[in-house]
Amino acid sequence: MRTLTPLEVRVLGVLVEKHHTVPDSYPLSLNALTLGCNQKTARDPVMQATEAQVLQAIEGLRELSLVNEVSGNRVVRFEHNAARGLGVPSQAVALLTLLALRGPQTSAELRLHTERLHRFADVSSVEGFLDELAERAQPMVVKLPRAPGARESRWAHLLCGEVAMPVATLATGQGEESVLAEELVALKARQSDMALELANLRALVLRMADELGMKPQGPEA
Repeated sequence: MRTLTPLEVRVLGVLVEKHHTVPDSYPLSLNALTLGCNQKTARDPVMQATEAQVLQAIEGLRELSLVNEVSGNRVVRFEHNAARGLGVPSQAVALLTLLALRGPQTSAELRLHTERLHRFADVSSVEGFLDELAERAQPMVVKLPRAPGARESRWAHLLCGEVAMPVATLATGQGEESVLAEELVALKARQSDMALELANLRALVLRMADELGMKPQGPEA
């Protein structure tokens, strides 16, 4: 299968999502599908596609048997054929849908966000399906290098082709070294400030003790 355009991936993702979240309105009209593509929440990136652009994306997906046109009473509607068109189980479709709609996510985030599309038993089951998608002859997902300071790696879909890695991600080792160096400099500066503050407090205590005629206690008394 050829790589999809970002809008084609968004259209397919919206159809799968709305199939589960608003079944009474599914299949979707062109207007509803366009609104779903341009939705401000739960979308990364946010798009501003026109109905003409969405219709063009639909035509591309129809050629790949990923979308079907359904004749309604008055309005033409569209439904997805993701599982059969992509040749993957429904669990994998749910994961690909969330990656298509929300961008790269960790396994834990995917388990949380796919709750309405498919309920995974645990994170390990999510990772099992992700591994299968990554190990296909034509991989559909990739595990991104762990970003500096991140506890978990994120996953991204490959339906649009290879993922462009951020410079900071490509140079993870250098980035971590830079962060550690900056933290060390900051700690040394803080240590110096605390030492100066402690010296000033000690001098104040000694002066007050001298004025009161008291002999200060301590190893240097």
